[in-house]
Amino acid sequence: MQKKVLRSAIVAFFAAIICATGFFRVPVPGIQQGILIQNAMCVLTAVLLGGMAGVLPTALFVAVGVLGLPVFAGGQGGFQVLTHIHGGYRIGWVLAALVAGMISLRPSIAEKHVTKGMVVRLSLAVVVGLLVVYVPELLYVVAFEKASLGVGGAVRLFCAAFFAPFVLVDLLKAAVVVVLALKIRPVVAQYLYD
Repeated sequence: MQKKVLRSAIVAFFAAIICATGFFRVPVPGIQQGILIQNAMCVLTAVLLGGMAGVLPTALFVAVGVLGLPVFAGGQGGFQVLTHIHGGYRIGWVLAALVAGMISLRPSIAEKHVTKGMVVRLSLAVVVGLLVVYVPELLYVVAFEKASLGVGGAVRLFCAAFFAPFVLVDLLKAAVVVVLALKIRPVVAQYLYD
């Protein structure tokens, strides 16, 4: 019973951390909105909790935002965040957390000793998770722009404006997330699972 309450508290705490990161932007010339770290936090919390539990903080965060609290970047909230061209990212965060959590598996105290296999598994989970974020966004861009640009034009727009400028940054985020996960996962395992 005590671990169940602790798990619920950790999920809420991680969701709050994801919310808080929406208010931080790294300004980058040429990118109007700057670089956000919410997507990396969704993947980090998923990898820390592992398995199906990994998606819970992100799902809670997105649900609270869609219900109206201004937790998304720029203080946005409400159902309308899913109805514009960037709405795919919100869905992508949940999918990314699910995929990253499933690939990373549940943490264990044995992970105190870093192995090559563990580094590969966590790296794969984080990189695939960060790339999965873009799949729903691609579908959104195609849906919003196919009437004016056609499907091919919408895909080119997505690649040029939504994907290419951020892929290198996401790989840098992935490296940081993997290092943090390697350090924190054994602690999470000690308190929540073992």
